[in-house]
This record gives sequence, C-alpha cells and structure tokens, in this order.
Amino acid sequence: MISRLTGIVPPLITPLLDRDTLDVAGLERLLEHVLSGGVNGLFILGTTGEGPSLSYRLRLELIERVCCQVAGRVPVLVGITDTAFVESVRVANCAAASGASALVLAPPYYLPEAQPELQEYLDHLVPELALPLFLYNMPALTKVHFEFDTIRRALQEPRIIGFKDSSGDLDYFQSVAELIKARPDWSLLIGPEEKLLASLQRGGHGGVSGGANLFPRLYVKVVTAYQAGDLAGAAAWQQVIQQVSDSFYRIGKYSSSIIKGIKCALACQGICDDFLAEPFHRFRAPERELVQLRLQEMATALGRLN
Repeated sequence: MISRLTGIVPPLITPLLDRDTLDVAGLERLLEHVLSGGVNGLFILGTTGEGPSLSYRLRLELIERVCCQVAGRVPVLVGITDTAFVESVRVANCAAASGASALVLAPPYYLPEAQPELQEYLDHLVPELALPLFLYNMPALTKVHFEFDTIRRALQEPRIIGFKDSSGDLDYFQSVAELIKARPDWSLLIGPEEKLLASLQRGGHGGVSGGANLFPRLYVKVVTAYQAGDLAGAAAWQQVIQQVSDSFYRIGKYSSSIIKGIKCALACQGICDDFLAEPFHRFRAPERELVQLRLQEMATALGRLN
C-alpha cells in the first residue's frame, strides 16, 4: 500500500508515432522532463493520455516502459477504466507485474449505470485487483458520477485509497473532502488545474494537472507555496496556470483541443511527437504557429516569477 499521495501527479500524455506505435524516444524524454520538475507521481492511461483510444497491446507496452524507466522514483498510477470488466482486470494485472503503485478507475462508459450497479461493480472488481485503487469522477465523459453514498461505501474498503475529481464542481469537491476525513489515508486530487489552489483551500491534497506535462515546476510551486503558508505566492503561480489554460487549451473549437494543445507544445519543445489517436488529429500549421508564439509568451511569464 502507498501512503497518502499529495502534490502534483501529471496525467501523462501518450507520445505516438502512428495509430499503434509509441514514440519511445519521446516517451523517455517526456518522463525525464516531468520527473525533473519535482512531481509527486505519474498517472498514465487517463483522459489526457488517450487511454480509451489505445489498443490493449499498446496500453500494456506503455505500462511496462513507464514503470521500468521510473524505477520507483515516484508512484505510478495506471488507468484501468474500460467497458469490459475482464480487460480492466487484465490491464490491472500488467500494472501490478510491472511495478506500478496503484490503479485508477472511472465508471464504465457508454451505457450509464445506476449507483446500485456501480456499487456492485466495485464490489466485484476490487477483490480481483492486486493494487490499491483510486476512484476517478469524470461525469462529463462517463455520464455517471460517484454519489456520496457510494463514496461512503468505498471508504469502508481498505483497498480503495483515494479519489480524483474532474467534475469541476467545487461544492461537490468540498463535500467529498468532508466525507474522506473518516479515512486519513485517503488522497483527494482535483483534475481541472484552473481550480488547483481553490481545491487545496477546500481540503484537497493536490492535482492531476495536464499542464504539468509542459511546465511541471509551475504546478509544483502552487502546492509547495500553499503548504508553506505563502498564499500570495500560491495565488501568483495559480494565475500563471490560468495563462497556460488560456494559451493552449482553447485553440480550436473542440474538446480534443486540450490534448492537441499539450501535445503540440511538447512537440514544439522537441520533447515528443504530437500524433493523436484517431479520430483526432494533431494541430495544423496555423494552430502550431500560434502554439509556438504562446510558448514564447509563457517563457516571459515564467521568467517574471522565478
């Protein structure tokens, strides 16, 4: 069992060369780039990592490569969300065999399940898992959220050790923070990085922040400043995080623009390729030029606060 996980846990993007080939050299560079920023863990095969769009073969390869390279420097969390129960178990088994620290599970998507069905699913799945589990609340994509009674039941299961909330609802987040006081070992992490500081002020322990793929030290600074009681410093860094969001996540008209923006910026920095799993595609030349311009603007913003 891992101890309570706090701080910044980047949801790692998955560097790809084509539909079913990892950009291995890019993945290696990305891992060292992120780890050098002082992050507290890594989350692979999540939304930002395009987990549901990847073949099972590629998912298993990614798990093995990431765990091998990280080599215990930080905890590695592996997403096992799937519509097929047995595939979640298979990916979980690979994670355990590869040396991962924990698993992350959102409600199975496509056909929405009722809360009693979700509870029964957890009752059946958790005993099959060799690693501890984080629950992942992502109602915008799964069409189901974890209701409070379901969370209360989860608190009674020692193998469930944390909760990641990507709902964006701070009232819901604060209610979960109150619930988990019954389990001091639980971690409560927020997804939307625009609300990182606000989540810490409401009892959260850190963030699963996509922009930490790009600027890991920036996100770590918000948490460390807050923990040190430097609220003004934390607020100043949070404003720069908002600039990351405004600069890279709103280019284009679609939800995929967030992942496109992160991948394109990493490619412009020479870290990894920006191929996306279909049906999505990388930014075209006009968007890429805009990303390059905004990277220069970000360098100025980061320099002012160093």
